[in-house]
Amino acid sequence: MGSPTSSLIVEIFLQHYEDANTKQLLDMKSIALYVQYVDDILVTYDTTKINLHTINTFVNKIHTNIKLSPTYVEHNSIALLDLTITRRHTKLEEDI
Repeated sequence: MGSPTSSLIVEIFLQHYEDANTKQLLDMKSIALYVQYVDDILVTYDTTKINLHTINTFVNKIHTNIKLSPTYVEHNSIALLDLTITRRHTKLEEDI
């Protein structure tokens, strides 16, 4: 921490971590969307194929120092970064 290269090293590690582990869930079509910005991740998934507990368990077993702390959708909306993302039938709407 504190080194100018810290953020670069973390980003390289996370990219490797994601490529090696989340690709499996994407390939199985269990996860429809996986987007990461720094330490915030947005995942949309098909509840008929997988559930949040399974995703959470899968991710938390990959590396002992990385733990997923999910934020649940409430009233079809979720906060991500400075946005509120709302699910409307077949599309997502965002608001600041």
